[in-house]
Amino acid sequence: MAEVEETQLPGVGVRHDFVTSDGERIGVLAHRTGRRELLVYDTTDPDSCRNVVRLDADDTHTLAELLGTSHVSERLAELQQHIEGLTIDWLPVERASACAGSSLREAALRSQTGVSIVAIVRGEETIAAPGGDVVLQPGDTLVAVGTPEGIKELFRLLHQG
Repeated sequence: MAEVEETQLPGVGVRHDFVTSDGERIGVLAHRTGRRELLVYDTTDPDSCRNVVRLDADDTHTLAELLGTSHVSERLAELQQHIEGLTIDWLPVERASACAGSSLREAALRSQTGVSIVAIVRGEETIAAPGGDVVLQPGDTLVAVGTPEGIKELFRLLHQG
């Protein structure tokens, strides 16, 4: 098995790179938002990518299935999100969400779900410990902490129109 190099990219996520048995350098950039990018590096310039394939969550799962990953490793990743009855999750604010355009105070997500929004990832910016006056925008990713049931309810609220 190839040696995998891990690089923390502050404010972005984690990049994992390795060299294939044919000498190709490949990487996967896991953004903090959950989005992934498959990187194929240029053979003449190891710091340059000749191709970047952007993958959403469904694309990532499909590719993983095609490459033969097991459901066991997926379940282990899910379990790592649970700590003593709490769940940490990254939930997108959909364009059609009734919460889009509302402040955290107006949306009243905590009072409806018991879930705390500990950060909002907006593009390359992170709003840590957002106040009640922060307005939720389509495309935001909420970093939420709460019970598994509360997280499911928050997901439902973020996806209803």
